[in-house]
Amino acid sequence: MPKAVIKIDCPCGSASLYQDCCEPYHLSTGAPTAEKLMRSRYSAYVLGLEEYLLNTWHPNTRPKYLNLANDRTKWLGLDVKRFEPNDDQAIVEFVAHFKDNDKAEKLHEVSQFRRIAGRWYYVDGEFQK
Repeated sequence: MPKAVIKIDCPCGSASLYQDCCEPYHLSTGAPTAEKLMRSRYSAYVLGLEEYLLNTWHPNTRPKYLNLANDRTKWLGLDVKRFEPNDDQAIVEFVAHFKDNDKAEKLHEVSQFRRIAGRWYYVDGEFQK
């Protein structure tokens, strides 16, 4: 019997199907832009893909682990506000909406990305109010 393919909308909010959007990056294809990497990292948080998140974090700022298995955050949506590409560095500003202990919250961040040997990595971010 053929294996059923379940088609879901991508969690990153791109209006594309997951398998056509972030899944190829999650399966180790490097994201072509910092914005696509940021979107795929958001989807990885939604889906609990800790290894992908760590592998796409810049080695100088990467934590040892994230412990997503115990994270009870419910991610609700992503709004990309700004994307500023520049050769091997980029800025992505976004707002991620989530619920924590049934309270609606948002994370507004301006993130720094760097490209090393053709692959984009998340470096760090500055929270906005």
